[in-house]
Amino acid sequence: QVQLVESGGGLVQAGGSLRLSCAGSGGPFRIYAMGWYRQAPGKERELVSTITWSSGYTNYADSVKGRFTISRDNAKNTVALQMDSLKPEDTAIYYCAARPLNSGRYTLWGQGTQVTVSS
Repeated sequence: QVQLVESGGGLVQAGGSLRLSCAGSGGPFRIYAMGWYRQAPGKERELVSTITWSSGYTNYADSVKGRFTISRDNAKNTVALQMDSLKPEDTAIYYCAARPLNSGRYTLWGQGTQVTVSS
């Protein structure tokens, strides 16, 4: 069973940058895509960005376009999210997720990492 472990969250001032990383381990890594979701207090979990494992096709929420960059390292089974020009509204728990090849949904989830942006 593949497990996802995030790292890199923390506290940063508005306008600053953070880089999140997610490593997959524990089994055959047959993944169609990986992504990042976030959940702010009192809000539903929302998509931030995704990347397909084979082609590297990326997708971003409108709220983060031009500020966040997702990337992957197929050899290391890792995905990263570079977050620049952070805003207080980016404050949330960020979750790494993976969509297996045999699934149409993101069914593998990390434990989450807190990102706090102060104004």
